[in-house]
Amino acid sequence: MIIPTLRYTDAPAAIDFLERAFGFERKAVYGDGDVIHHAELTCGRGMVMLGSTGRGDPQFDTRKSSAYVIVADPDGLHDRAKAAGAAITREPAETFYGGYAGAFRDLDGHAWEIAHNPGFGLNDDGNIVLPSA
Repeated sequence: MIIPTLRYTDAPAAIDFLERAFGFERKAVYGDGDVIHHAELTCGRGMVMLGSTGRGDPQFDTRKSSAYVIVADPDGLHDRAKAAGAAITREPAETFYGGYAGAFRDLDGHAWEIAHNPGFGLNDDGNIVLPSA
């Protein structure tokens, strides 16, 4: 399993955004006031970890990251992200590879691409079914 880790200037606001936009749930949040030392948010079988910038190991304060998110309903996630305050950078549309994708930036400028990718199916639980090797 690969778990993206992100740093935010306002980590509590980022947690709220990720809950509203994606439906993430708080698994663990460790912090003092507005400073989040470490947080784990889950969505289905996926997870993202995050914390406040300027805390912990400085090698992880990269400033900007990106994530590719495979979902059954990119339009629905696009609408939720927009309503939660995301800056839409590409409206969902057909892609050259036969998929359907859109993109946005979150409150700290991290790029998120949301897609239905025909190369990766989703089961009834919304989890990725990888193609056979």
